[in-house]
Amino acid sequence: MKTVFAVLALSLVALFPAISAADPTYHAVQAELVKPRDGLGNVLAKLEAGETVRVAYLGGSITAANGWRVKTTAWLKEKYPDATIEEIHAAIGGTGSDLGVFRLERDALRHKPDLLFVEFAVNDGGASPDRIWKAMEGIVRQTWETNPKTDICFVYTYRVNYEEPLRKGECPQAASAMELLADHYGIPSVNFAKKIVELESDGKLTFQSDQPEEGKIHFSKDGVHPLDAGHEIYTEVLANAIQQMAADAHPVDHQAKLASAFVSDHWQAAKMVPINPDMLSGNWKALSEDATLQKRFGNRMGQIYEATEPGSKLTFRFRGSSAKLYDLLGPDGGQVIITVDGKPREKLVPRFDSYCTYHRIATLSLAGDLDPDKVHEVTVEIHPDQPDRQPVAFRLKNPEEELKAPKYQGTNVRASQILVLGDIVP
Repeated sequence: MKTVFAVLALSLVALFPAISAADPTYHAVQAELVKPRDGLGNVLAKLEAGETVRVAYLGGSITAANGWRVKTTAWLKEKYPDATIEEIHAAIGGTGSDLGVFRLERDALRHKPDLLFVEFAVNDGGASPDRIWKAMEGIVRQTWETNPKTDICFVYTYRVNYEEPLRKGECPQAASAMELLADHYGIPSVNFAKKIVELESDGKLTFQSDQPEEGKIHFSKDGVHPLDAGHEIYTEVLANAIQQMAADAHPVDHQAKLASAFVSDHWQAAKMVPINPDMLSGNWKALSEDATLQKRFGNRMGQIYEATEPGSKLTFRFRGSSAKLYDLLGPDGGQVIITVDGKPREKLVPRFDSYCTYHRIATLSLAGDLDPDKVHEVTVEIHPDQPDRQPVAFRLKNPEEELKAPKYQGTNVRASQILVLGDIVP
């Protein structure tokens, strides 16, 4: 009889959209080092059985570093020598869950992870709880829609100023928002930041310093990115958490959890769609495999298209509520005119900012808060004038001369994917 009811429940999940109660109200959550909730029973069973296990790490620069990610993979291999551990590196520095939810499929899910670690508590620090819930719930629901036996674990890293709420026994705002979502879905969480603050309060650690202090752990130079000793602490906390959860591990099929949404407007529909050459007009070209920027960013972005001449356009149509462009900012970046449903945006949007002494991955918001049931048309056109380069001057030794160099000249736009809440329409 239980089997019949279980099958019926899964059928209802497939037939009807997720039901959401009244949208949640944010409140600070008590900080705990480990909250096992429904645990990691699926992946632990595979580890104990000596099977192949794929572990994905989705996050920002703290996870992209050769730190707790690499050390955790090494610990898993040592702890479970009969299992084959494969690491999926899905972290990009300077990015939060609002990009993570769009790139999840490309960077993680297509590699079929058994375990997904999600680390965005620092880079989501300035986001509202509502925005965090939309993106983080999208990550959870996409993962379990793809494979309901993939286990998920939220981890919360430290940055300066997070000690203030933690000393009161509370999670910082981003982690609190994530904890409320984790409660709803039974997702385990591990609070690295709590351990760091405890060590500092005990006089055993220095949060931020250029020089190590005798007798104390030198956590970081900038108050955000751990040095090796900081990553060791993160790894030890996580290893202890996994062993704690192993003591009461049981496999869980997460499919039934999708019947009830946490927020009504979550971003499960977020997707990344490659730019099609048919969308391009003007002097766009696909960068070759040996082009510098393609070699540097192609692994994350896919095929990058570049246009250098004013008037070159990218045009596409989509049915949905919002769209962004997955592109590059850089010292030779241009500025663009954005037109949505025939209405040009009042201000030009530069693909250049005060950090642009180098190229880096970015997103360009094109359209938002649109009628999700209608088809919308978006055009991105390169403007004839390059943006003002003065915002980067304070980073240069001789800005007056350096800004005249070829490096800082051009109206270049480079992009690879469209990030859409909805679907691209031919």
